[in-house]
Amino acid sequence: MTWDLTAENIAGIREGTATIRPGTNVVRAANWQGKSSFLQAVETAMGTVTPLTEGADAGRVELDAPDDTYAVELERRNGTVVSDGSVYLDDEYDRIRADLYAFLDEDNPVRGAVRRGENLEELLTRPLDFENIEERIADLKAERSSVESELEDARDAARRLPSVQEDVTRLEGELDDLTDERDELAAENGSAGADDREELSRLRAEQSQTEQRVERLTDAVDRIDEKLADVRAEYDELTVPDEDVSAELAEVRDRRESIRTDVELLQSVYSANRRVLEEDRVELLTDRDRGILGDEMGCWLCGSETDESALRDHLDELSDRISDLKAERAEYDDRVEELEARRDEIREAEKRRDDLERRIDDLEAKRGDRAESLDAARERRDELDERIAELEASVAEHSDDLTDVKSEIKRVETELDEKREELERLERLADRRETLSAEHEDLGEEIATLRNRKTELKRRTREAFDDAIDDLLARFDTSFETARLTSNFDLVVARDGREASVDALSEGELELLGIVAALAGHEAFEVRDHVPVMLLDRLGGLSEENLSTLVDYLEDRAEFLVFTAYPEHDAFDGNVIDPAEWDVVSTDAAVRP
Repeated sequence: MTWDLTAENIAGIREGTATIRPGTNVVRAANWQGKSSFLQAVETAMGTVTPLTEGADAGRVELDAPDDTYAVELERRNGTVVSDGSVYLDDEYDRIRADLYAFLDEDNPVRGAVRRGENLEELLTRPLDFENIEERIADLKAERSSVESELEDARDAARRLPSVQEDVTRLEGELDDLTDERDELAAENGSAGADDREELSRLRAEQSQTEQRVERLTDAVDRIDEKLADVRAEYDELTVPDEDVSAELAEVRDRRESIRTDVELLQSVYSANRRVLEEDRVELLTDRDRGILGDEMGCWLCGSETDESALRDHLDELSDRISDLKAERAEYDDRVEELEARRDEIREAEKRRDDLERRIDDLEAKRGDRAESLDAARERRDELDERIAELEASVAEHSDDLTDVKSEIKRVETELDEKREELERLERLADRRETLSAEHEDLGEEIATLRNRKTELKRRTREAFDDAIDDLLARFDTSFETARLTSNFDLVVARDGREASVDALSEGELELLGIVAALAGHEAFEVRDHVPVMLLDRLGGLSEENLSTLVDYLEDRAEFLVFTAYPEHDAFDGNVIDPAEWDVVSTDAAVRP
């Protein structure tokens, strides 16, 4: 099972094709030959990026896989690149997981956060934002409530079964006795007034049923009125806030993101300049005059004369500015949390209001139906009373005993039929107890699982990180003894039995930790089951031996492993992708392939 990929005007590739095979695939070439651009072409086919070549108006990636062909068209419109077509990962949740935990290029967010020494919680739990956990819990609660109601009906049916069975047995015996009595009376009275007595018996039975129906309908209307009053009272007491915090929430989020970007930019400037001073490499950027009273140098940004003390003072001021921005970002974090809570409170109130309105409409409609049926039953009862009075006068000369027995037979037969139907219904309900109970338990467990999903995912992520670190330390000779994620998802390393700063690690060690952190998310969110490819790029801090070890370590993590290497790195087994025949942007172009 192979993939054939064609790229046109993607990043630094004007035109190129390659075959990706299951297992290890290495894109081997010198700089500026399209290695990284090829990985971006794969990401374009997956649906996570749109790297249209600078200066090009359109581009295209086609991925021919055994199951289907995926074609993505890129077009520049009004200065913005838009995409169209079919991507391999058509679900946004899969694309988010792939971008974070499977596409481990230089721009991978997790690798970048580790390089910058940032907290990893937001990145290693971000896919949870796309799972709609609260909505799923609400749906499951509604379903569980419905099952609870059915289960209670089933249990009530089981409790009533013995009593109803006794009623059926009693009525069957009563009917046998009445039938014998009727036969004896009929033989004595002959056929005189038989037709009138037959009708009178039938109408009396119907009269009894109608009277019971009137009582049931009256009770039903009264119960509906009580429920309707309660629901209306709750509706009248419900207060729905008349406000919309969406605009403010979006504004606060945008401001928080702007501050985060500023912090990253300032942190990069601070770290680079601090490293130049700490490693005493000022000569890389400016001339230094060493004097008796101290070194003098030119500022490598403005060109003015200065000294190391002044530069360090400026760096301290920059550090204070970064701290101030982080504090301001924390304030915006709190405000976002407040606004989200308020938004959820408003939505819940609106939802409850809509539920109450629907329930009021349902109850009013049901009451109308019951009231209409009650009026019809009362009218029929009056008609029966009048006709029965006429018949009673007509058959007075005949045996009242026979009429009474026949009427009683009709009544008992009707009641027996009703009891038998009720018995059958109760038996069906009672038989569902075990099924409903299991369903209720399953729904409860699913709700509990969703409620605990974030905590569980954090635990699984830290465990996956620990396992990966153990494997890494067994394979690589690192300057640190171990590393771990704290409960707050801060990355902590230990050296010589003590906690050490991540800043003190080598570039290669930082890249290894970044990949391990991403792999923790890859394992916790089961990315392998949905994203068949893993990409690896820009690991210049690793030697050929270490890169080979890392590739061996990763090759079982995905069906396809695609990584980049220089021509001198020729010790890799697997499929070699050679860009020699590709048309790529020249080294003078503004786009770096």
